[in-house]
Amino acid sequence: MKRTVVFLVAILSISLGFSQTVNKEVTDAKGKSKLLGVINKEGLRKDNYAKWFNTNYESYLVNDKVTNQLKDSINQYTIKVFLGTWCGDSKRQVPRFYNILDAVKFPESQLEVIALDRTEDAYKQSPTGEEKGLNVHRVPTFIFYKDGKEVNRIVETPKETLERDMLNIVTGKRYTSNYRAANYLGGLFESKTIAELTEMEKELVPRLAEFVKGSRELNTLGYLHLRSNEIDKALYIFDLNTKIFPYKYNVYDSLGEAYFKNNEFAKALKYYNTVLELKPEDENALAMLGEIRKKL
Repeated sequence: MKRTVVFLVAILSISLGFSQTVNKEVTDAKGKSKLLGVINKEGLRKDNYAKWFNTNYESYLVNDKVTNQLKDSINQYTIKVFLGTWCGDSKRQVPRFYNILDAVKFPESQLEVIALDRTEDAYKQSPTGEEKGLNVHRVPTFIFYKDGKEVNRIVETPKETLERDMLNIVTGKRYTSNYRAANYLGGLFESKTIAELTEMEKELVPRLAEFVKGSRELNTLGYLHLRSNEIDKALYIFDLNTKIFPYKYNVYDSLGEAYFKNNEFAKALKYYNTVLELKPEDENALAMLGEIRKKL
């Protein structure tokens, strides 16, 4: 009996510990509040977030015709939402998404919402790591699961409208989210090694160049891995980006930064010099060259 009581108390303590982490609020270096980790609608309706949440929730005119069709299929899915309470796109799209879910009476038990950070040490990360392995490189990201497997996702902004994108996903229609190159490359990392990807670069570079949305798309993905200390992946992505955009100074800047962080100062020097060839007097490159010379 005594053991049973102790066990129940332990379970209750764990449960309370988890419940206390919901809607965790922190203050950044500039004194601005942000939510981190698992959150819910009540957290987004707190004082610091209520203005933008309520405004965008109430002002969004849900398409009743589309939501009536959504009701037939969406309850078969579970959804994970990753956002940043500091992010403009999240502030616009997440309240609208909640409005649509309320219109179709989507069960709250099938929805998980996670707020990510944006500091250098926790770039697009949650304190409890719910984003790990999911290639969440932009926020908001809405991931739809069926039978425990990802079916599709909406990344940052809808292709048409949120409810139409959602309908296309849950009815099995052809749907491709934004940032196809980053999503595709992130998927390749799950099944192939860096060495294998390097061997297929001659095919991969022109393939990605067809649908990448500019140099920043893969740069963002690279920084996601760099901030997570997955240096090998970051170096591979940044290097790949220089082959897709050899005329863009910023891709060499990112590659130089990754080599600097990895203490490969000679290579970092090479790429910051390339930055200056493309953009003479670039202040960041000049400053980094000074730092590299100190190291060398």
